[in-house]
Amino acid sequence: MWYILLIFGFLAGIIGGMGMGGGTILIPLLTIFMGISQIIAQGYNLIAFLPMSLVAIYIHYKNNLINTKYLPLIIISGIIFAVLGSFLANLIDKNILKILFGIFLIVLSVIEFIKLFKNK
Repeated sequence: MWYILLIFGFLAGIIGGMGMGGGTILIPLLTIFMGISQIIAQGYNLIAFLPMSLVAIYIHYKNNLINTKYLPLIIISGIIFAVLGSFLANLIDKNILKILFGIFLIVLSVIEFIKLFKNK
């Protein structure tokens, strides 16, 4: 079991390092293959996100890929809505939360697919 979690961490780290967000892959992997409830998987993702994001931030900053102009606004609004989102996730039924997360992933996939063809 530990090796499966190691593989999941590896995949989430790669995706997170690319800026996509490791939770995009980590949460579905934990819920589908490990049978962990989505709310618990989201908690694991938040804990795993901290060290992964610090490393990614350092590398992106070192490579001059971060524009700090809008950082305070993004950080403040991100904190506020993370708190609100956490409360909301605890209020929503687990099945509805799964459906909403699935819809989010589908919409995200469609947008990325469209952007792929627009750029060609």
